[in-house]
Amino acid sequence: MGGMSQDWLTRLAPPHAPVPAGWWPPAPGWWILTVIILSSIAAFFYWKSKTRLRRIALQELKKLESSDDIALAKGLENLLRRYAIARFGRDQVAMLSGERWINFVVEHGGAGWSEDAGKCLLCIAYGGIAQADRESWIAGARGFIRERR
Repeated sequence: MGGMSQDWLTRLAPPHAPVPAGWWPPAPGWWILTVIILSSIAAFFYWKSKTRLRRIALQELKKLESSDDIALAKGLENLLRRYAIARFGRDQVAMLSGERWINFVVEHGGAGWSEDAGKCLLCIAYGGIAQADRESWIAGARGFIRERR
Protein backbone atom coordinates (compact mmCIF):
# COMPACT_ATOMS: atom_id res chain seq x y z
CA MET A 1 0.00 0.00 0.00
CA GLY A 2 2.51 2.58 -0.96
CA GLY A 3 4.33 3.08 2.33
CA MET A 4 1.35 4.15 4.31
CA SER A 5 1.04 2.73 7.76
CA GLN A 6 -2.08 0.95 8.88
CA ASP A 7 -2.43 3.05 12.06
CA TRP A 8 -2.67 6.39 10.27
CA LEU A 9 -6.02 7.01 11.90
CA THR A 10 -4.51 7.02 15.37
CA ARG A 11 -1.98 9.70 14.41
CA LEU A 12 -4.65 12.27 13.53
CA ALA A 13 -5.30 15.18 15.92
CA PRO A 14 -7.95 14.50 18.52
CA PRO A 15 -11.45 15.67 17.55
CA HIS A 16 -12.60 19.01 18.95
CA ALA A 17 -15.74 21.10 18.74
CA PRO A 18 -15.78 24.20 16.55
CA VAL A 19 -15.35 27.60 18.20
CA PRO A 20 -18.72 28.80 19.53
CA ALA A 21 -20.31 31.68 17.68
CA GLY A 22 -19.78 35.07 19.29
CA TRP A 23 -22.60 37.35 20.38
CA TRP A 24 -21.42 40.26 18.23
CA PRO A 25 -22.47 41.23 15.61
CA PRO A 26 -26.07 40.16 16.05
CA ALA A 27 -27.99 38.54 13.26
CA PRO A 28 -30.08 40.79 10.97
CA GLY A 29 -33.27 39.70 12.71
CA TRP A 30 -32.05 41.19 15.98
CA TRP A 31 -31.28 44.50 14.24
CA ILE A 32 -34.78 44.57 12.76
CA LEU A 33 -36.34 43.76 16.14
CA THR A 34 -34.30 46.53 17.79
CA VAL A 35 -35.46 49.08 15.20
CA ILE A 36 -39.08 47.99 15.66
CA ILE A 37 -38.87 48.25 19.46
CA LEU A 38 -37.16 51.68 19.40
CA SER A 39 -39.68 52.98 16.83
CA SER A 40 -42.56 51.73 18.97
CA ILE A 41 -41.16 53.44 22.06
CA ALA A 42 -40.68 56.73 20.18
CA ALA A 43 -44.21 56.53 18.74
CA PHE A 44 -45.64 55.84 22.19
CA PHE A 45 -43.96 58.88 23.73
CA TYR A 46 -45.00 61.08 20.79
CA TRP A 47 -48.61 59.93 21.18
CA LYS A 48 -48.42 60.38 24.94
CA SER A 49 -47.18 63.97 24.62
CA LYS A 50 -50.02 64.83 22.22
CA THR A 51 -52.68 63.35 24.49
CA ARG A 52 -51.09 65.00 27.53
CA LEU A 53 -51.36 68.41 25.89
CA ARG A 54 -55.00 67.72 25.05
CA ARG A 55 -55.78 66.49 28.57
CA ILE A 56 -54.24 69.55 30.21
CA ALA A 57 -56.11 71.90 27.89
CA LEU A 58 -59.42 70.15 28.60
CA GLN A 59 -58.79 70.38 32.35
CA GLU A 60 -58.12 74.09 32.03
CA LEU A 61 -61.28 74.49 29.94
CA LYS A 62 -63.26 72.74 32.68
CA LYS A 63 -61.97 75.29 35.22
CA LEU A 64 -62.91 78.20 32.94
CA GLU A 65 -66.52 77.06 32.53
CA SER A 66 -67.52 78.35 35.96
CA SER A 67 -66.20 81.89 35.42
CA ASP A 68 -68.24 84.92 34.36
CA ASP A 69 -68.65 85.92 30.70
CA ILE A 70 -65.71 88.35 30.49
CA ALA A 71 -63.30 86.01 32.30
CA LEU A 72 -64.54 83.10 30.18
CA ALA A 73 -63.98 84.99 26.92
CA LYS A 74 -60.50 86.11 27.95
CA GLY A 75 -59.64 82.67 29.30
CA LEU A 76 -60.84 80.84 26.19
CA GLU A 77 -58.96 83.19 23.89
CA ASN A 78 -55.78 82.72 25.93
CA LEU A 79 -56.18 78.94 26.30
CA LEU A 80 -56.89 78.30 22.63
CA ARG A 81 -54.01 80.54 21.53
CA ARG A 82 -51.55 78.70 23.76
CA TYR A 83 -52.92 75.31 22.70
CA ALA A 84 -52.80 76.22 19.01
CA ILE A 85 -49.22 77.47 19.26
CA ALA A 86 -48.16 74.28 21.06
CA ARG A 87 -49.97 72.04 18.59
CA PHE A 88 -49.61 73.81 15.24
CA GLY A 89 -46.49 75.89 15.81
CA ARG A 90 -45.83 79.56 16.32
CA ASP A 91 -45.25 80.26 12.62
CA GLN A 92 -48.74 79.11 11.67
CA VAL A 93 -50.73 80.58 14.57
CA ALA A 94 -49.05 83.71 15.94
CA MET A 95 -49.92 85.89 12.94
CA LEU A 96 -53.65 85.10 13.10
CA SER A 97 -56.09 87.65 14.50
CA GLY A 98 -59.73 88.61 14.17
CA GLU A 99 -61.60 86.82 11.38
CA ARG A 100 -58.55 84.77 10.37
CA TRP A 101 -58.15 83.46 13.93
CA ILE A 102 -61.85 82.57 14.17
CA ASN A 103 -61.72 80.82 10.77
CA PHE A 104 -58.65 78.87 11.90
CA VAL A 105 -60.44 77.67 15.04
CA VAL A 106 -63.58 76.74 13.05
CA GLU A 107 -61.55 74.87 10.41
CA HIS A 108 -59.81 72.84 13.09
CA GLY A 109 -62.88 71.60 14.93
CA GLY A 110 -64.22 74.68 16.70
CA ALA A 111 -67.54 74.82 14.85
CA GLY A 112 -69.16 76.46 17.86
CA TRP A 113 -67.27 79.66 17.01
CA SER A 114 -68.79 79.96 13.56
CA GLU A 115 -71.13 82.79 12.61
CA ASP A 116 -71.35 85.46 15.33
CA ALA A 117 -70.28 83.41 18.36
CA GLY A 118 -66.56 83.78 17.63
CA LYS A 119 -66.87 87.49 16.86
CA CYS A 120 -68.75 88.07 20.12
CA LEU A 121 -66.13 86.13 22.07
CA LEU A 122 -63.30 88.26 20.66
CA CYS A 123 -65.30 91.44 21.21
CA ILE A 124 -65.92 90.62 24.88
CA ALA A 125 -62.37 89.30 25.41
CA TYR A 126 -60.90 92.59 24.23
CA GLY A 127 -63.20 94.89 26.20
CA GLY A 128 -66.16 95.33 23.86
CA ILE A 129 -69.82 94.78 24.51
CA ALA A 130 -71.66 91.92 22.85
CA GLN A 131 -74.15 89.15 23.57
CA ALA A 132 -72.41 86.26 25.34
CA ASP A 133 -73.01 82.76 23.94
CA ARG A 134 -71.29 80.61 26.55
CA GLU A 135 -72.51 77.26 25.24
CA SER A 136 -71.21 77.92 21.72
CA TRP A 137 -67.91 79.26 23.03
CA ILE A 138 -67.31 76.23 25.24
CA ALA A 139 -68.47 73.75 22.58
CA GLY A 140 -66.21 75.39 20.00
CA ALA A 141 -63.23 75.37 22.35
CA ARG A 142 -63.84 71.74 23.29
CA GLY A 143 -64.15 70.75 19.62
CA PHE A 144 -60.96 72.62 18.73
CA ILE A 145 -59.01 70.89 21.50
CA ARG A 146 -60.39 67.44 20.72
CA GLU A 147 -59.79 67.69 16.95
CA ARG A 148 -57.16 65.11 15.94
CA ARG A 149 -56.21 66.16 12.43
